[in-house]
Amino acid sequence: MIRIYDIGEVSKKDILLRNVVAPDVSGTVAEIIAAVREKGDAALYDYSERFDGVRPAALEVTEKERKAAMALVEPEFLEILREAAENIRDYHSHQLRSGYLISEKDGIVLGQKVMPLERVGLYIPGGTASYPSSVLMNCIPAKIAGVNEIVMVTPPDKSGKISRNIIAAAEVAGVDRIFSCGGAQAVAALAYGTESVPKVDKIVGPGNVYVAEAKRQVFGIVAIDMIAGPSEILCIADGKSDPVVLAADLLSQAEHDRLATAVLITDSRKLADEIAAELENQLQELPREEIARASIENNGKIIVVNSIDEAIETANAIAPEHLELCVDEPFEYLNKIRNAGSIFLGRNCPEPLGDYFAGTNHTLPTNGTARFSSPLSVDDFVKKSSYMYYSKEALGAVGEKIAYFAEKEGLHAHAKSALIRAQRKKEL
Repeated sequence: MIRIYDIGEVSKKDILLRNVVAPDVSGTVAEIIAAVREKGDAALYDYSERFDGVRPAALEVTEKERKAAMALVEPEFLEILREAAENIRDYHSHQLRSGYLISEKDGIVLGQKVMPLERVGLYIPGGTASYPSSVLMNCIPAKIAGVNEIVMVTPPDKSGKISRNIIAAAEVAGVDRIFSCGGAQAVAALAYGTESVPKVDKIVGPGNVYVAEAKRQVFGIVAIDMIAGPSEILCIADGKSDPVVLAADLLSQAEHDRLATAVLITDSRKLADEIAAELENQLQELPREEIARASIENNGKIIVVNSIDEAIETANAIAPEHLELCVDEPFEYLNKIRNAGSIFLGRNCPEPLGDYFAGTNHTLPTNGTARFSSPLSVDDFVKKSSYMYYSKEALGAVGEKIAYFAEKEGLHAHAKSALIRAQRKKEL
């Protein structure tokens, strides 16, 4: 049974479960990364046999295998994939940015150029947790950004094959190369490269605790999107909300993982009691009841507050991954929400709408990082360079000032560099 609290009975910082990587996970991942750096493909084959229970015939999925998998995908699902992909493209295309040029007078030009990353690696969970939606969400913004090559890694199932639905999503989204490997070893392969897997500039995509820790450890060698923790949902609801609907929304995240967290904040004790009872009813109907029940009973909470404004204040302190705002006039509250990965407004906007179809990205900041970070976007797949041009006259006009500033920092060579052109001109 989910626990119900009055707001004064629970610390805001403890409302959502925040996880710390266990030392044994960190050490294991470090060993795996070291082995992949040393042994390359051989380590990938060995770890696949050890962790996935199968030794793939080859690491890279061939074009023939990709076409064969596509032929087996149900036409209805393929059509839905394509429609979802189009929604994601449309939403993310508005995130494209160009550089800028500032043309000053007196021989000064300043600007910024925006360039796509050269090669990006996508980590996509596989095996028992197969998420073709994550392929779309991670690949399409990279394609829009203009990334030259997109490499996907995903673990095989017990038969040694990659899910046909994962491959179909890769085809729809535009993945260039697919490799049959998963876990921390796949992250290491993307970071350092092997005989088969190319080294990438950035690694994106969700994974288990070992994948998240591997991304943490290779950060700096490559860029990463984020260190994603277990899924989180926080629903804010007034007393007019439907308890059956809200119980379903909470369970949509609880079924992900035993460590997932589902929280409801409401101004109605009656609604809180109704949702608690309804969760029990719906849990019994879920195929993943064991996982969802562990999440609800260990991490779930219902919190009763005095007003919706107080609920939003509490949500801002928590900074949840997903925030549902189930009230009649949600846009009246939108500007009050400061910290949330993705915001679902109104009574007809369930979290799975964002997971699969609306077009917004479902790769979101967790563990409270919505306080300072954002959903995956086109911005994650570009880099920027600044540039400047000064004429001789423009440099001459400011050289003494630059040198004076440099001397204040004790950097005499800097000062000389700022002045030497003018001095050489006089000597000549």
